[in-house]
Amino acid sequence: MPGPAADGGQVPFRNAKEEIRARVEGSEDGGGQQRPGAHGQRQNIVWRNVVLMSLLHLGAVYSLALIPTAKPLTLLWAYFCFLLTALGVTAGAHRLWSHRSYKAKLPLRIFLAAANSMAFQNDIFEWARDHRVHHKYSETDADPHNARRGFFFSHIGWLFVRKHRDVIEKGSKLDFTDLLADPVVRFQRKYYKVTVLLMCFTIPTLVPWCVWGESLWNSYFLASILRYTISLNITWLVNSAAHMYGNRPYDKHISPRQNPLVTLGAIGEGFHNYHHTFPFDYSASEFGLNFNPTTWFIDLMCWLGLATDRKRATKLMIEARKAKTGDGST
Repeated sequence: MPGPAADGGQVPFRNAKEEIRARVEGSEDGGGQQRPGAHGQRQNIVWRNVVLMSLLHLGAVYSLALIPTAKPLTLLWAYFCFLLTALGVTAGAHRLWSHRSYKAKLPLRIFLAAANSMAFQNDIFEWARDHRVHHKYSETDADPHNARRGFFFSHIGWLFVRKHRDVIEKGSKLDFTDLLADPVVRFQRKYYKVTVLLMCFTIPTLVPWCVWGESLWNSYFLASILRYTISLNITWLVNSAAHMYGNRPYDKHISPRQNPLVTLGAIGEGFHNYHHTFPFDYSASEFGLNFNPTTWFIDLMCWLGLATDRKRATKLMIEARKAKTGDGST
């Protein structure tokens, strides 16, 4: 799953063809002066990301000391914001826009886009684009966060260097026109910085301060900085831990694993061996509602009439795949 500012900067809004062309041209001119490094490509460190992520994590560590001084409502609000943040990624950028595993009506798409801006992990188009490349070329140099390059790289290190040329070259061959055919995606991309400032930092900070009199200092560090840092790392664990630790009951020939701890933290995204075997399944799991709050949310939206056309792998399909390529675990 992608993270914030992976390319070292937000590019201007373009249509899909212009976007793809710009990324190919960028790999041929400006970004080419890099030092020799691993996997046959010269590595160019994005120092801005290194500095910003270091400061963010230092701020999060400091925030832990503020927890005893905060009002209980502030801590509950921070957790509520975390859940909204997670849904913007899991139900939104991931299961809806990346995989088209269900359909969402306009009010739900607007809500998920706002929640996605609260997550601040790149706009929907960029997130979904990188995730589709990740699935198409998983564990190769064309994978933005290739787990074969180690835990640190697949967790956060991939944000500290320019993308491997294979990510750009092979990614340019995929079709992303459906993403920018959605006016919600176009709007969020065009006004991304404004929506991030509002949803990720301003609203989480102002609500505790204005509504129940929490200090502005506590509000900012707990509901914004600490919540944001935790949500980033939980998302990154899907890229790292869920590609390295766990069993593979559906396909033992691929790296993604079933990881219960990631499942709990990422509200249902840790059934990763299943997800990479059946990426079209809206539940991202064989087990439906079990330990899968994102599935609960999508089912609730269907019950309310805001979502339709949930895609599922059949029981027969699942059992056949487990018998053919699974590792024998359950």
